[in-house]
Amino acid sequence: MKKMTCVLAALALLLLFALPALAVPANVLRDPASLSLMVDEAALLSAAEAAALREKLEVLSAKWKNDIVIVTVNSTGGAKPMDFADDWFDYNGYGQATTGDITDGDGLLLLISMEEQDWWISTKGYSIYAFTDAGIEFLGKQLKADGLSDGDYAKAFGGFADWCDKFFERAQAGSPYDKGTLPKTSGDVGALMLFAFGGGLGIAWIVTRGMTNKLKTVQKKQQAADYVRPGSLQIFYQNEQFLYKNVVSVKKETNSSSGGGGSSTHSSSSGSSHGGGGGKF
Repeated sequence: MKKMTCVLAALALLLLFALPALAVPANVLRDPASLSLMVDEAALLSAAEAAALREKLEVLSAKWKNDIVIVTVNSTGGAKPMDFADDWFDYNGYGQATTGDITDGDGLLLLISMEEQDWWISTKGYSIYAFTDAGIEFLGKQLKADGLSDGDYAKAFGGFADWCDKFFERAQAGSPYDKGTLPKTSGDVGALMLFAFGGGLGIAWIVTRGMTNKLKTVQKKQQAADYVRPGSLQIFYQNEQFLYKNVVSVKKETNSSSGGGGSSTHSSSSGSSHGGGGGKF
């Protein structure tokens, strides 16, 4: 009996120390037996928000055969956001690769690091083509505009997923979003209308100002002769003949180069090729 008591006590101590290691951080919708496309280790979302977003990511990932992953962490532990995001994607088996080779696979991962206030989008495989450098910069601006900088994370992540759908659709049509072809947003349209309205007001002011300047009050003359300088008008004969016209044309040089586009790439620690970009929020 005494021996049995000692065994049970030992098992109790083992469980006491093992349970914290097995604990799952808040809102991490990650089954150890499978992958989750929504990993909220920083607990930015409610359980319901995270579940809804994970379902949305699963639908879109299956639709485009590219894993769309969102990961939030409290800190990258000193690692660069690029390296952290690349390694998370590679070493956790994302990408829907069937070969088993870690360098294969298609998809992208959005990393949010709260302590460093970093966002980073890592792309791999087909997603490198679908998400150009200019496209990733655009997505970063949209993330912040949709609430990332204001703490509305559910809206920001949901908007990101919707934009991914549009980016894949555009890429499948053969023309990924890039410099000069980025999508227009409601903010762009509003700014354009405001600029046009302001420009119209400015032109109207200039025109009316010029017209009013010409309306100057003059002193009335009492006699008709006051309007004629003596001897100033003597016309005996007048004849006009058009001789010729000389027009000189100068070609205006234009710059047809709109700058580089496409996606820049780098190698991750696994030897995989990745694209990507990021910034602060």
